[in-house]
Amino acid sequence: MASVIETKDLKKTYHTGAGDLEVLHGVDFNLVEGEFVAIMGPSGSGKSTFMNILGCLDVPSSGTYRLLGESVKDLSADQLALRRNRYLGFVFQGFNLLPRADLLENVSLPLLYAKVPSDKRRKKAMELLDRVGLGPWASHRPNQVSGGQQQRAAIARALAADPSLILADEPTGNLDSVNSDEIMKLFIELNEQGLSLVVVTHEPDVAACARRLARFHDGLLVEDSPVVNRRRP
Repeated sequence: MASVIETKDLKKTYHTGAGDLEVLHGVDFNLVEGEFVAIMGPSGSGKSTFMNILGCLDVPSSGTYRLLGESVKDLSADQLALRRNRYLGFVFQGFNLLPRADLLENVSLPLLYAKVPSDKRRKKAMELLDRVGLGPWASHRPNQVSGGQQQRAAIARALAADPSLILADEPTGNLDSVNSDEIMKLFIELNEQGLSLVVVTHEPDVAACARRLARFHDGLLVEDSPVVNRRRP
């Protein structure tokens, strides 16, 4: 299987008024097509910085990061944005939906940015809402549906550009256990359809739904192993 993500000796140092702060101390990580990895670690462990680099929202200070075989270290801000929009789908804890737009409009936003014609945008957005079980709510605004439904819409939006990888940052952090399980069930279904996923979480029940667990501590990847007794909500 081809590598989607590959990092070697990945380091990140922030230069502050109080001196240099090294957040990642040399991380080797590989993810191939179709994998589902959960990333865990305490606050300050480096997992959020690592996720930002994977998402082309930041660049490493040294070491290498290859996304679909291409090194991203020397890409410009515009080039990084192109890679984000083309290859990556993002799901956040806070949903990040536009409050005044209905779910159909929210899901179609990436297609608008990609200059897809209006009729094709609406058709694909509707297909994606149907895929995540939200077809009947297409004309509803975010405040007219539940948190779980908002997160499903956010997942549909992340799928709009047919990404190679979904990056989810605490995707169940604002949800109760029932809705959390529904989101993880959807992630499992998407993964079984061939989509690659990386999910950052502090919840063991969420991490147990992945196929593999990567655990960070003090800027180091201290565990990278298959999930034993995988949970299926």
